[in-house]
Amino acid sequence: MSTAVRAGTPVRNQAPRGGGFTGALGAEWAKLWSIRTPYACLLVGLVVTGIFCYYYGAIARINDKPLQPVGNAPVSSVILTQFAVLVLAMTMVTSEYATSSIRTSLLWVPVRHSVQLAKALLAAVVGFLVGIAYGAIGTAVAWGPFRGHAAFEPSKVIAQVVAMASYCALVGVMAVGVAFALRTAAAAVAVLFFVISALPSMLTGLGGKVLLVINDYMPQTAGGNFMLGKENGPYPPLAGLLITVAWAVAAHIAGMLVLRRRDA
Repeated sequence: MSTAVRAGTPVRNQAPRGGGFTGALGAEWAKLWSIRTPYACLLVGLVVTGIFCYYYGAIARINDKPLQPVGNAPVSSVILTQFAVLVLAMTMVTSEYATSSIRTSLLWVPVRHSVQLAKALLAAVVGFLVGIAYGAIGTAVAWGPFRGHAAFEPSKVIAQVVAMASYCALVGVMAVGVAFALRTAAAAVAVLFFVISALPSMLTGLGGKVLLVINDYMPQTAGGNFMLGKENGPYPPLAGLLITVAWAVAAHIAGMLVLRRRDA
């Protein structure tokens, strides 16, 4: 009996190809770069990094600041450039809710948490790569205007750039979680901006022992201590990383719970 498969004869018991979490991740990658927002975010972040780092070095020289690691410039620019990563990651979720295409995504990947996990992982990878790029570019841009007011130690520069990339990755995960919990761009931006930037400014501005202690455990403050490698801070740099991880995990869990309980 011939084993050849006749034309038009359906093949039975054939294992499905593709799909699963890998397929979901690939689909998210394709969807991310099919819209203009990510490109605009990356370009704005790049421009802000260059301008901020140039003036950071120039001001340090003009004011005759003490010698500092050159990586302090790009690390300090994160207070602004992190929002490029935040908006990019948030848009991965809110744009689908705005167009109702999230329903299609959840039909393709019925396990809902897999959709969120794929978006979070992609946001983390993109955030990490963006952090590496911005950190390297910011270091190069700042070196000139520093003019001897900065120290260049390869190991220190690499450590700060990697720390910056890690923080950007965690910020991306946080944005995805908040976006799944709130589902609209306006609400997500408002909450992220308040928690990451506005609230720490309020706490430090008002002062007071209790408020300053609370500020030490906010994600931006903890991430800053980690990226700068402050040994004289309220806790070791590694603790700052763990605090930022805790914020990212909390946001992810919040988004997961909302996604499980509410239809798309």
